Amino acid sequence: MMHTCVSAAELRALLAPMRREGRRIGFVPTMGNLHAGHHSLLGIAREQADVVVASVFVNPTQFGPNEDFARYPRTPEADAAGLAAHGCDVLFLPGVDELYPFGTAQSVKVSVPQVTDVLEGAIRPGHFDGVATVVAKLFNLVQPQVAVFGRKDYQQLLVVRRMVRDLGYAIDVVGAPIVREANGLAMSSRNQYLDAAQRERAGAIHAVLQRMGAGVRSGQAMGEVERDARSGLERAGLVPDYAVVRRADDLAEPTGTEAPAGLVALVAARLGTTRLIDNLAIDAA
Repeated sequence: MMHTCVSAAELRALLAPMRREGRRIGFVPTMGNLHAGHHSLLGIAREQADVVVASVFVNPTQFGPNEDFARYPRTPEADAAGLAAHGCDVLFLPGVDELYPFGTAQSVKVSVPQVTDVLEGAIRPGHFDGVATVVAKLFNLVQPQVAVFGRKDYQQLLVVRRMVRDLGYAIDVVGAPIVREANGLAMSSRNQYLDAAQRERAGAIHAVLQRMGAGVRSGQAMGEVERDARSGLERAGLVPDYAVVRRADDLAEPTGTEAPAGLVALVAARLGTTRLIDNLAIDAA
């Protein structure tokens, strides 16, 4: 049976005896509106832990003033049913006041430099401060030994890994493979903003990423790979924010001496009012 906690006190009381028994705690933080991609994270956590905790919290501090916080889909009952069906032991379902007792504007902030300065961080100022802050808060409350994050949000995964290392958390951060729809579109809660025709068209993102990987492996000039990628997205009716190849460990621009296996292709593009992101490790293209 899955237990649901809405307060930090409840969560601590529930997990304390499990921790004393030496049970390994795995954690999957989410913003809810869960799909098969999220459920796959639970399976990975279950393989590496004795107790699986998931959180559902739409974090206001990682949304910009003109982003979709107000309309972000919230489906707590369906989320709880899906979590229970996929092996979750504990659901943490806090309100904003629980995680931000002094209000979001007066909250302590966690900022991870360098890796947040580019790509999503440059386009969405303050986004990763919100991500790092809420993840740090959740890590403090859950105190897991392992935490699982999807690789679709690749830059976020790097931010969390760097924060964990820098702040000395004793947590193994696992990057889970991207779960895709039949046409290659990475599963995302925001996909439901797309109509059927848009969803099919959005499969072009994965195709472009695959071509980027093939271009890099064949020795094509990096600038040409990126120009071709932008053109491919535009031909499919998407408006690219970026289509780039970066070093996988820090998102710096390649120097030209890296092996393809040390690189990642990343895309962010808009389709109508919906913004989609995806990536592909070059050696997996």
